[in-house]
Amino acid sequence: MADANEKTQGQLLSEKLSFKIKNVWETAGEKEIAQACGFAEEYKRFLDLGKTEREFTGLCLQALREEGFAPIEEALDRGGVLKPGDRVYRNLRDKALLCAIIGERPLRDGLAIAGAHVDSPRIDLKTNPLYEDSGFALFDTHYYGGIKHYQWTAIPLAMHGVVVGRDGQKKNLCVGEDAGDPVFTISDLLPHLAQEQMEKKASDFLGGEELDILAGSRPYRDEKAEEKVKLTVLQILNETCGMTEEDFASAEIEFVPAFKARDVGLDRSMIGAYGHDDRSCAYAAFFAALRCAPPGSAPEKTIVCFLSDKEEVGSMGNTGAESRALENFLAYLGRLAGGTGFSPEDLRRALEKSSMLSADVNAAYDPNFAQVYDKKTASWFGKGMALSKYTGRRGKLGGSEANAEFCRRVQAILDRNGVRWQYGNLGKVDKGGGGTIALYAANLGMDVLDCGIPVLSMHSPFEVISKIDLYTTYRGYLAFLKEA
Repeated sequence: MADANEKTQGQLLSEKLSFKIKNVWETAGEKEIAQACGFAEEYKRFLDLGKTEREFTGLCLQALREEGFAPIEEALDRGGVLKPGDRVYRNLRDKALLCAIIGERPLRDGLAIAGAHVDSPRIDLKTNPLYEDSGFALFDTHYYGGIKHYQWTAIPLAMHGVVVGRDGQKKNLCVGEDAGDPVFTISDLLPHLAQEQMEKKASDFLGGEELDILAGSRPYRDEKAEEKVKLTVLQILNETCGMTEEDFASAEIEFVPAFKARDVGLDRSMIGAYGHDDRSCAYAAFFAALRCAPPGSAPEKTIVCFLSDKEEVGSMGNTGAESRALENFLAYLGRLAGGTGFSPEDLRRALEKSSMLSADVNAAYDPNFAQVYDKKTASWFGKGMALSKYTGRRGKLGGSEANAEFCRRVQAILDRNGVRWQYGNLGKVDKGGGGTIALYAANLGMDVLDCGIPVLSMHSPFEVISKIDLYTTYRGYLAFLKEA
């Protein structure tokens, strides 16, 4: 008589041939879970301090200096040479960065690269934003990136930015983050008077020109002064940071949600915050790059981390992934680490032999909106790092697709290191889609695969991720950079 616990031929065959995606919370040991929760706490602190691309880049630059990285310009200016184990970085106008650890193998053999973006959807000010109307001072705005306009009303907003005065001095602005700070908001229409508004499509609830921010309502006490409420706001800005109205024309001022990163759920398994897209992957990729080789040691291949700006509006500009920033950085590395014998052809070969993970988030399956997801290929909370073989929309337009050989190579690295991974397609065909920085790296000739963390409520003021997915993805980036 057969043992009731003995597996049948069909069960054994299923184990051999099927790919089962398990929840990492169930398979991870207590040590890994504790490490994941500790990693999440570090990330939450970093996220609260880095709500803009400038602030996040600034925190990363501080970490690089603490870890012994030096500006690559120092070596270029003195005609220096980079040796295996040397650590360098390049600051791209305080809004993006590149860093590298020089490996034992020559650069012409290729590099291991992790790339992410550090900008997120937000509300920007126009160049002449401050005006007075009906007893209010308001800021005229222009939204940045893909947002649902109505989600940004009736929530507390904080002002972040940089102002450059006539004397060339740069001053940072941050109002609304500390407990005693005032906050800002975009008003919404009360339901009692919103009958016509509620009959509109969601995309028409509020137009882009209706996202103006309340800045004040107290008039300056002078009978002869004009636009007294506006003048009060200008006075406060001048007293706090020396700003005049003219400075708005050059300033970079952004408004972001004023709330902090918080644990979500009674089990504290999730993190709710502004900016998970894409700072969750940027954080994981950046610290994987820093920790893949201890100080004083050298990896086999040179490791590069590229944190870019402007992805949410097309990756253009001199801090975006569409620029020559990555290519230039690798050329500088070749000059310093490869010597005078590193030719333009060697640079081309280095690019074509390089491998990159495009570290970007994916849309997590949401049972509240099941109709737009394909359950078979969606990414799920708690099931690890999501690999996206291709991105784009409709007929795979505007995206990047990794070849079969590179996909299998990445999967093998993850499997060898016990990193749980899953599929990561962005919704059903013809329901939408999106892109990442992958296509710009692929244009340089290297192999690229999109992979990252599943996110709920993406592009909203309060996105949600799983702590175990964050940590699993960090481990995946770390394994790739060591073995690619």
